[in-house]
Amino acid sequence: MRRVEIPAVFARGKMEKNKKKKIPKIVEKLKTFKGFLVKNPKRLVIAVILLVALIVVAVKVFPSKKRETQVQTTTVEKGTIVSSVTASGTIVSSNIENVTTQASGTVSKVYVKDGDTVYKGQKLAEIDLDVQGQQNYASAYSSYLSAANSLNAAQNSYRSTQASLEKVYDDIKGHDSDETFAQKETRTKAEVANDNAYDSLKSAQAKLVAASLEYQTNTPVITSPVSGVVKSVTVAEGINIGAEETSSGSRANQRIATISTGGLPIATFNVSEIDVLQIKPDQKATITLDAITDKTFTGKVVSVDRVGSNSNNVTTYPVIIQFDTSADEILPNMAATANIVVDSKSDTLTVPSSAISYENEAAFVTILKGDKQTSQKVEVGISSDTEVEILSGLSEGDVVVTGTVSTSSTTTQGQSGGSGLFSVGGGSGAGRMMR
Repeated sequence: MRRVEIPAVFARGKMEKNKKKKIPKIVEKLKTFKGFLVKNPKRLVIAVILLVALIVVAVKVFPSKKRETQVQTTTVEKGTIVSSVTASGTIVSSNIENVTTQASGTVSKVYVKDGDTVYKGQKLAEIDLDVQGQQNYASAYSSYLSAANSLNAAQNSYRSTQASLEKVYDDIKGHDSDETFAQKETRTKAEVANDNAYDSLKSAQAKLVAASLEYQTNTPVITSPVSGVVKSVTVAEGINIGAEETSSGSRANQRIATISTGGLPIATFNVSEIDVLQIKPDQKATITLDAITDKTFTGKVVSVDRVGSNSNNVTTYPVIIQFDTSADEILPNMAATANIVVDSKSDTLTVPSSAISYENEAAFVTILKGDKQTSQKVEVGISSDTEVEILSGLSEGDVVVTGTVSTSSTTTQGQSGGSGLFSVGGGSGAGRMMR
């Protein structure tokens, strides 16, 4: 058979026609049901009663939600309040001296191990220098000898000028008359020569110290710079070491070991431009370390840098804190957090910070007396992270509002005073709705 497609417009018209036919049928049925009820008044009464019963059941079965507001309060009491500034920083010195070298080659001997007690100048290790190490060592030794010779020459020159100056003074004292112009000129020249010789002597001494340090960093014999206990030996016999060059072209020192000197650790912390105004030397502090979670240390502020530095438009000021005690676990560069006590008061009225509200820089609290809430202006003092001192406006024992909590409670209509429809249990408790 050939399939004949009906145009969409005819199909849509047919559907609308069928829909129009259904609507009169529903209307006819409603009219028939109405006539059925009207013919017999008893049927109408029964229908009304059933409708009312359905409405009552719906009201009782479907619960309504009520929002209840609970007020949270606290009593004003006297206590101790501590105001502090929190800052983050690092351990800069845990009384550990680094033993370093710029020598390059193979470690031939290691004379110490972790835990050994050493004295200043004690031999710690030896290195068989490679070619580069030998060249650096020879150059450093040559510079050291040159600096030593320059110092000797400067000392001789200074002694000579001193002798010349003393002779001039003796010549002037030998004449009873006042100092002549020629004598004054001679004395001035001698004094200038002596001063220049003294400056050259000091310069030669400084150069010798620098050359000596350079020589020590390139020597194949590594010695302890201080007395103490050896920590963290980082080399072993047979290992190759060499100083690495930095981006500026200089050579970086390589650490061989560390020596613990037994002093108190020191940490530096950065504080903001607002907090630095409250910090002073000798203020107490508590310090915690990220790496040592089970201990809290105490210390005091020993220095406050009030010049500070600016980075990315943020100004910070370094504060140095010295620990009261030391511990083997404290190591350089560990992250630390300090709470610096800037003020504290005892036997003073305090309330939680959440009880305070501010309006035009004035502080207010809400006092609760019975069911009545009253706003009260107060004068506040110092504050901690959780509490605020009250200077005036409140008395000990006052009840203040700290907050409100809104809760949604589900109730079933008609259940108060006894068990309601579809409820189980009674007494003073709320009924439980059946599901």
